[in-house]
Amino acid sequence: MKLFWVEVKDKETATAAIEAGASLFVESDEEKFKKLGRVKIIDKNSCYYLKIRKKDDLSKIPEGFKYIIVEAEDWKIIPLENLIAEFQSKDTKLIAVARDYNEAKTFLHTLEVGVDGILLKSKNIDEIKKVGELIYNSKDKITLEEAEIIEIKPLGIGDRVCVDTANILNVGEGMLVGSQSNGLFLVHSESISTEYAAARPFRVNAGAVHAYILIPNGKTKYLSELEAGDEVLIVDYKGNTKVAIVGRVKIEKRPLILIIAKSNNKTYKTLLQNAETIMLVKKDGKPISISKLKKGDKILIYKKEKARHFGIEIEESIIEK
Repeated sequence: MKLFWVEVKDKETATAAIEAGASLFVESDEEKFKKLGRVKIIDKNSCYYLKIRKKDDLSKIPEGFKYIIVEAEDWKIIPLENLIAEFQSKDTKLIAVARDYNEAKTFLHTLEVGVDGILLKSKNIDEIKKVGELIYNSKDKITLEEAEIIEIKPLGIGDRVCVDTANILNVGEGMLVGSQSNGLFLVHSESISTEYAAARPFRVNAGAVHAYILIPNGKTKYLSELEAGDEVLIVDYKGNTKVAIVGRVKIEKRPLILIIAKSNNKTYKTLLQNAETIMLVKKDGKPISISKLKKGDKILIYKKEKARHFGIEIEESIIEK
């Protein structure tokens, strides 16, 4: 999820920013804005503010700051491309100052990945709303691939996790979950009624407690770590993504089933609850119940070959099986 900040100097702008889902970038009188509610005000001590007037200014970026805020008197795409490319390999977040919706849109999509966030300098209420909608409704894409089912094995009783979100999920959408961090299965939401249960379009019965789940910013968590208020990544069969908020997590003892799939001579595994309502997703977006799943069927997975340490990708060889 991209970061959305708005520079505020008055109550009207601050109220519009809060309603648009933005954090407040305040020069002074922070206490005045805190009275508007539980708002997030950016800690300016964690930011380095760089004004670019000429090319040489790009060499002045220091180390050690959480955020680098970049403002150019006359934005040119090439310097921004250079900055985005440089910061892709760093923990520091690159925030671009935008003066309106069109600038924000350009900065968010330059080099496809865009900057990490926008600091909007505008008092126009409509502009603030439009940029908020741009950020929170944008769908970053990830690449899903087909994998062939090679084994389906009923197991004993284990602890499985139902993730109930504060969002409505559509047919073809679900969460990416798996026993190995480098291969996650698209587990379908309970957005379809069956003869066994009514639809629960906010829910994904995601799998066993040990499994990884993909969350925003390319990180993973264990299913057992999720709790109310966390953010999870919702993915559809085309690879479009959006962020959902966890409203409740239910961990209960249920019979489990092992699913093993193969892609390019590598195998990937996940443990799911052994029930008819649990579904994976085919390439055409149609869900398939694990009760009907058979060897040779093809389902969608997300592959990522880098190892992970505390949910963050690292350059390291690792074998999971």
